Amino acid sequence: MYEIVILAAIAAFLGLRLYSVLGRRAEHEEESIPTRFEAPESTGAATSAPQNAGQQLATPRDLAGFPPAIERGLSAIVAADRTFDLLPFLEGAKGAYVMILEAFWRGDKDELRGLCDSDVYAGFAAAIDERAKEGLTLDNRVIRIEDTTVHSARLDGQIARIAVRFVTDIATVTRDKDGNPVAGSLDDAVESRDIWTFSRDTRSAAPDWLLDETDAD
Repeated sequence: MYEIVILAAIAAFLGLRLYSVLGRRAEHEEESIPTRFEAPESTGAATSAPQNAGQQLATPRDLAGFPPAIERGLSAIVAADRTFDLLPFLEGAKGAYVMILEAFWRGDKDELRGLCDSDVYAGFAAAIDERAKEGLTLDNRVIRIEDTTVHSARLDGQIARIAVRFVTDIATVTRDKDGNPVAGSLDDAVESRDIWTFSRDTRSAAPDWLLDETDAD
């Protein structure tokens, strides 16, 4: 009985660490969906990270409907990088969001290193090391991404930064070293509201964006 109390306390502590990465959550029913996102059919390839389309330039009409600050930020990014296309970027952001979460949950530091900047990677790596030290594993699953919207956009010098708000249903389970569940359930999903900021040097020939900030909505 004493060991169960200790494991529950450890799970609660790691849950707080995960909260700081994934954001605020609320109870929600589970619904089955794919956990990978495909790029638009015209590309015929899976999306691994936000990328520029390089085929269709954004126009002022494409950026209309956003609040003025976001529209100005997106327009500045388009002016600095004429290959930027918002819709493929958002589709890629969804794919990157799922890939990063899944890599964190299974403790894949190598994949995280290629998708995040150094500061965000360091935070993920520290949480992975702490989890491993306690002999705990995460059996989490993205059930559904309900919404993906631009939260903010700006151009800092030549660095484009776009913050994306994700509203996602996630099923979470924490297991001990023997594989026994100590917290959570795959039968219930929770709603996670996250704001992740992706950045890219507009002077770079590489199309990939990196995750450089995470926050709760």
